[in-house]
Amino acid sequence: MVDFTRGARELELEARTRDFIRDQIIPYERDPRLGGHGPSEEIRTEMQAKARAVGLIAPQLPERFGGFGLNHRETATVFRAAGYSVLGPVAMNIMAPDEGNMHLLAKVATPEQQERWLRPLAEGHTRSAFLMTEPDNGAGSDPSMMQTTARLDGNHWVINGRKWLITGAEGATCAIIMARTATGATMFLTDMTTPGIVIERVLDTIDQSMPGGHAVVKLEDVRVPADQILGELEQGFRYAQVRLAPARLTHCMRWWGSAQRAHDIAVDYASRRHAFGKPLIEHEGIGFMLADNMVDLQQCLQTIDYTAWVLDQGARGTAESSLAKLACSEALYRVADRCVQILGGLGITGDTPVQQIFREIRAFRIYDGPSEVHRWSIAKRIADDRAKRA
Repeated sequence: MVDFTRGARELELEARTRDFIRDQIIPYERDPRLGGHGPSEEIRTEMQAKARAVGLIAPQLPERFGGFGLNHRETATVFRAAGYSVLGPVAMNIMAPDEGNMHLLAKVATPEQQERWLRPLAEGHTRSAFLMTEPDNGAGSDPSMMQTTARLDGNHWVINGRKWLITGAEGATCAIIMARTATGATMFLTDMTTPGIVIERVLDTIDQSMPGGHAVVKLEDVRVPADQILGELEQGFRYAQVRLAPARLTHCMRWWGSAQRAHDIAVDYASRRHAFGKPLIEHEGIGFMLADNMVDLQQCLQTIDYTAWVLDQGARGTAESSLAKLACSEALYRVADRCVQILGGLGITGDTPVQQIFREIRAFRIYDGPSEVHRWSIAKRIADDRAKRA
C-alpha cells in the first residue's frame, strides 16, 4: 500500500515556498531585465539572494550541501509550489540544467569534485551546463549516435565535437561533457573557460525561463585532465540514466505548478468576464474546459507522486519516469492550451503569464525526450513483455 501522507516538514516547506513565490518572486515577472534568452545574471542572483535569506536555496540537496535532504516525494511537493511562477525554480536554484547536474554530482562525483564544482553550484554562486545533445545526425533521443569523441593523450583527454540546445551554456561556469570513448561513452567535468570550448551562438527558442537560453557549443581539442572524469570510464550512458530518470520527473513537478497558475488565472477570468448574459464559467463550453483541466491536473499530480514514491524505494525508475514525462507533458500542455483559449484575446498577450506558460510547456513536450520517443520506448517494452510471456 502506497502511503501518500505528507509530513510536517514537507507541509511547512510547501507553505514557505508558496508565500515566497507569491510575495517576492511573482513581482519579478514584469521586470525589464527578463530577456528572450532567460533571466539575466543580475536578476538571477538577486532572486536567489532572497531565496537564500529565507532558507530556500536548493532545498532538495543533502544537508551537507545546504539543503534539507528531501526525498523525491517531498521534493515533488516543494517543486510544484515553486513552479507557480516560471521564475520560482530559478530563484530557488532548482531549475534545469543545474538541478539535474547537482543530483548527478551528488551521486557520482568524488569528494574533491564535489567541493570544486557542486558546492558553489548548490549555493547558487555558479551555473552549469550539460553537454550531451548534438546536431548534424548526432546524439539526441538516440544517445548511441554520439559523434563527440574523447581520446587519451598522456594525462589528458582531448575532446572534439559539437553540441547544441545546451541549456545555460552562456554564463555557465562549469560543464559536464559527454563524449564517446573506446567502447562506450564517458562524462567529463571541466570549467567553461577551458580552451577550445566555444559558444557559437544562442538559439532563439519559444521558451524563455532558463538563464542563458540554449546554445550551440563547439568543442575543439578541449584538454581535460584525467582526474576530471565524472565517475568511471565508459559509464556515461549509465550515468545519463542516473541523471535523466529523476530530471524528467522534476520537470513534471515544476511545470505542474505553472499549469496550476494558468488554470487559476483562467478560473478567475471566466468568473469575472460576462458574455450572453452570464459569466463565462456558466457556459458549458468554458466550464467543461475548466473541468477537463482539473482532471488533467489531478491525474498528473498522482502520476508525479507515484513515480516519486517508486524512486524513493531505491528503484531505478527509468520506465516509470518515461511514462510520467509523457503523460504529464501532454496533459499539462492541454491545460495551458485550454487556458489560452478561455482567455481569448487576452490569452495571446503578455498581460498575463498564461501565454508564456503555454510556450514553456510546449517546449517541455520535446526536451528530455519528445513524446513520440517515449511512446516508442513504451511500445517496445510492451512487445518485449509479451515476448517473455509467450
